[in-house]
Amino acid sequence: MLPTPPVSKAARIAYIVRHLRMAYPTLPAISIGYAESQPQLVVADAAHGFFEQQHPYPAAPNYRRWLGRQIPFFFDPHSEKPLLDLLPEGRAIIHADVISAAFYLLSGWQEYYSEERDQHGRFPYVASVQKRYGFVTIPVVNYYFDVLKTAVEHVTNQPLPPRRWGSALFAACITHDVDNLHSAWKTPAKAALQRRDWLSFGWQLWRHFTQKDVWDNLEEVQQAVSEYGAKSTFFLLMEHRKAVNGTPNADYAIRKLFPRLQHLHEKGAELQLHGSIGTSTNASQVMHEKAQLKVERAFSGIRFHYLSWEPRTTPMLLDDVVFEYDSTLGFAEHYGFRNSFCIPFHPFNFQTGEATRFLEIPLNVMDTTLHHPRYLQLPPDEVLPALLPMLLEIEMFGGVCTVLWHNQNFDPANTHNGPRQFHELMRYLRSRGAAFLTGTEVNVAM
Repeated sequence: MLPTPPVSKAARIAYIVRHLRMAYPTLPAISIGYAESQPQLVVADAAHGFFEQQHPYPAAPNYRRWLGRQIPFFFDPHSEKPLLDLLPEGRAIIHADVISAAFYLLSGWQEYYSEERDQHGRFPYVASVQKRYGFVTIPVVNYYFDVLKTAVEHVTNQPLPPRRWGSALFAACITHDVDNLHSAWKTPAKAALQRRDWLSFGWQLWRHFTQKDVWDNLEEVQQAVSEYGAKSTFFLLMEHRKAVNGTPNADYAIRKLFPRLQHLHEKGAELQLHGSIGTSTNASQVMHEKAQLKVERAFSGIRFHYLSWEPRTTPMLLDDVVFEYDSTLGFAEHYGFRNSFCIPFHPFNFQTGEATRFLEIPLNVMDTTLHHPRYLQLPPDEVLPALLPMLLEIEMFGGVCTVLWHNQNFDPANTHNGPRQFHELMRYLRSRGAAFLTGTEVNVAM
């Protein structure tokens, strides 16, 4: 691990106030901080040197009731005191250290300092405080910010409405990682071969060599999404060779797709880079891939293949290579909020002690998460009901619901996390009045 300087109180306050303003754009000029600086809004100082060390996990949170539900508050050693004191003469005191708690979760401190990684080199959900304390589907930082908002409204006597997306209360960003276009035949062919069903095996081979693969469906995916007044953001792999460790990249050669991609772009689709295995820690490799597709506004954003993300190097790499946004940060194992925040944010650069330049549009829902042998295995009829509480949280706080539905899961043969489940989710989002935006449109709006 690279040596990192302690994160000062001033850096934590600046980072959190910046994001508080992103959640509540009309936030007035007001000093927020700890009593020693005599701010207008006083927050209890309870970090006690935690951010001067390199421990991944703080003490267990206390639970306090806010907005009708029990919310975990880290750095809250005095639970006997009320959470918020609204005092006369426009003064307020928050008795939990919501600045430190919000910084801890939003900055990704736990994964930066944890040594836990899974077989793909990712910080695993099982090692997270979200798993440990059961709040992955609750945007806890937004609740902390609501406490701050309530105090600010009292101090300034000004209402603070949450972020809006035009006339919509919340937004949805519909994305597709294009990993495979030519491999739908392989699983049924393998199954036929294993049971020695030579007729079925031969039919699968014949179909593969004579007909378009059912996963070769980018135009159909774009059409399906457009029926809801939405536009697709496609993340495309430039590398078709397997990674050194054998992990597959694309099953297609990108150059053969250029005419089709240009047509998709002209029809309104957004084309962005799906960084191949290894690019999340290799600046020269990701720069090489970024330069390959010559379409206007293509590759201003990125999502890494397999949701690869190394918190000690990837944020700095993205700033150096100059991407406008990333949309990698979600847990593969569970839908919800990896950084406990439902609004796009700027990750923290632990080397510089400041926010990154690029915007993170966190990933909330991935089709593979919903039904996979290593993940949730939700029955088909339970997919939307399982997601509803999380979706209502995003709507309440004016956030963005980022959906990843792979093109291969638009295959009608998929009845678990396939087209029916996708359309159920889209119908729900439309019924709630979501503003459907591409990644670039979200970035511009922020």
